[in-house]
Amino acid sequence: MSSQLAPMPSPQFTASAESALAPPARYVRFGSFHLDFRKEELLKDGTRVKLQGKVYQALLALLEKPGEVVTREALCKRLWPSDTHVNYDANVNTTVNKLRQVLGDSPDQPVFVDTIPRKGYSFVAAIEYLNQPPPQQAEKPEGSSFSAAQAASGESKSSLLRAALSSKWFAAGVISLVVAGMLFGAALMLYSHRGI
Repeated sequence: MSSQLAPMPSPQFTASAESALAPPARYVRFGSFHLDFRKEELLKDGTRVKLQGKVYQALLALLEKPGEVVTREALCKRLWPSDTHVNYDANVNTTVNKLRQVLGDSPDQPVFVDTIPRKGYSFVAAIEYLNQPPPQQAEKPEGSSFSAAQAASGESKSSLLRAALSSKWFAAGVISLVVAGMLFGAALMLYSHRGI
C-alpha cells in the first residue's frame, strides 16, 4: 500500500473538461492541502475548503506547471472565453488574490503562489501526486461531522463555565442581582400601595 502513496513525477496536464489529457493521479498534495481532481475539492487537513470556480481553475492552471511561469495571458484564456468582455488584468489579480486567501498565502512571502513581475505567476510549493486518498481523509468517517477540534472546543467551554461558576466574582454578581431584584420588587410594592 505504501507504494501507492509514493510521490509521482509532476508531468504537465490539463484537468479541464475541454482537454483529453488527465492528471497523473486522482490527488495532488501540497503543504497541508490536498486537491481531489475527480470531486474537484480542495481539502486542508482533511476539511473541505470552499473554492469558487474561477479560483479553482486558476489553481489548476498553476498546478499544471509547478515551478514554471504561468503568464497572465494564459490565465485569462483559461478563465474567460475570448468573447467575454471583462477587465482581464483586474480580474486575474482578484482571482489570484482570492486563491492566496484560500491558501493562507502572502504575496510578500509566498509559500504557494509567487508573482513574477510583468509576466505572471508561479506555483512554488513542492507537490506530489497520489493515487490513494491522503491519510487524514482516508481515516475520517464520511458521516462524522464531530471532530477532535470541536471536542476540544467543547471541553474548553465547559472548563471555562466551571471556572466562572466557582469564581468569587460570579457569586458576588449573582448575589447583587438577587438583592437588586428584591429591592426593585419592594419599590414596586410600595409604589403600588401608595396610590391606593
